[in-house]
Amino acid sequence: MTQTAAEIPVRHGVVIIKPTHRGLWYEDGVLKRMLDAGRYVIPRYFNLGFYRRPKVEVVLVDVRERELTIKGQEILTADKVAIRVSIVVQFRVADPGAALHAVVNFEERLYSDVQLAARRSLATMTLEDILTNRTRLSDDILQDVKGAASSYGVTILRADVKDLVFPGNLQEIMNRVLATERLSQAQLVEARTKGEVQRIEAQAKAEAQKLESLARAEAAKLAAATEAETQRVKTEAEVQALRERELAAKAYSAHPALLRLQELETLRELAGTATARLYIGFDKHAPINSNEEKD
Repeated sequence: MTQTAAEIPVRHGVVIIKPTHRGLWYEDGVLKRMLDAGRYVIPRYFNLGFYRRPKVEVVLVDVRERELTIKGQEILTADKVAIRVSIVVQFRVADPGAALHAVVNFEERLYSDVQLAARRSLATMTLEDILTNRTRLSDDILQDVKGAASSYGVTILRADVKDLVFPGNLQEIMNRVLATERLSQAQLVEARTKGEVQRIEAQAKAEAQKLESLARAEAAKLAAATEAETQRVKTEAEVQALRERELAAKAYSAHPALLRLQELETLRELAGTATARLYIGFDKHAPINSNEEKD
């Protein structure tokens, strides 16, 4: 066998199959069964003429996940640009019998199928399509190869574009385009950041003005309340003073002697002040002293 399968020599003895492999049991070249992991006894072949034991062969097939790389395939795009593409395919053998019997070499067949699928997909894509939607090529290859590979016992797990190489002059142009795009993105981010900062500053300023207006309104409200309370206390004090004066007037009216006492107390307080002046009015009809008349 030329594939990744190990042929066990036919002899009397024991074969051990690991979990990483499966065994194909052949009797006289006919596949009889598939062997899972375990220990198996291979009977000795003999031919006695009247009795013949079949010839037994056991072939091991690796069923682990593997990777196949298709390197540097130069392919023309729909707009006639030659590019080199490298593709990585991850697969495993799901049906060992089909993998060995359906095709001569399943790895070589898988290589060809992936190569042709990539050519078919790229032939329908322009360079811009490849640059803007690189995953489309991987998806196309996977969908194209999946069905074909299952026919010879292979399951495709992933098919990804590993590298894309463009012609020299095109590569230089692309580098410039990428540099321009990065600069534009940086400028866009800077502009957005600046705009966001301005928006935040304007919002903060508006909020500050709002808070200041609320503070002023609250201060004016408190000032008005304080002034009103002060005026109320003042008014109450004036009313109280008027009431006290009213009571005093009633007391003086009822008891004139109290008024005379108040007058005397006032005169006594004024007498203690050097600058105080007293003006006493006399009755113009009062008699004049005889000595004053002579003078």
